Amino acid sequence: VVTESVQAGDSNPNEVRIAFDGDAVLFSDEAERVYQAEGLAAFQQHETDKAAQPLPDGPFKPLLAALHRLQSAGEAGGTGMRIRTALVTARSAPAHERAIRTLMDWNIAVDEAMFLGGLPKGEFLREFEPDFFFDDQTGHVTSAARHVPAGHV
Repeated sequence: VVTESVQAGDSNPNEVRIAFDGDAVLFSDEAERVYQAEGLAAFQQHETDKAAQPLPDGPFKPLLAALHRLQSAGEAGGTGMRIRTALVTARSAPAHERAIRTLMDWNIAVDEAMFLGGLPKGEFLREFEPDFFFDDQTGHVTSAARHVPAGHV
């Protein structure tokens, strides 16, 4: 669901920028369910215990994988259009490790990774200037939509 948002900026005319939340977007909602049911301390312990185990795929992993392939092809072919991707997540240490290891396991690189520790995402997204941001939580989408085009997954 696309939220009423500001229009994408035009300060990066030769780039397409897409930003994603992590849990329940790029990754499954496994860790998010732990957080919702048992709280932050349990979530952090769960993620620390499973740091070496990649997170299962989320619904937008195929889109990120496709963007990564396009990035790689663009770099090899020298096309004029660039693609930049970002992970913008409320995770922080120690839970960031599992997200990083998951992307490495998938052999997918993102250009930016922002681990915000629960801070509002909108201001950080304003600086990255994505053409679109995807998140599963209404509050994060609303915060982002004040600054960038955003949609609810």
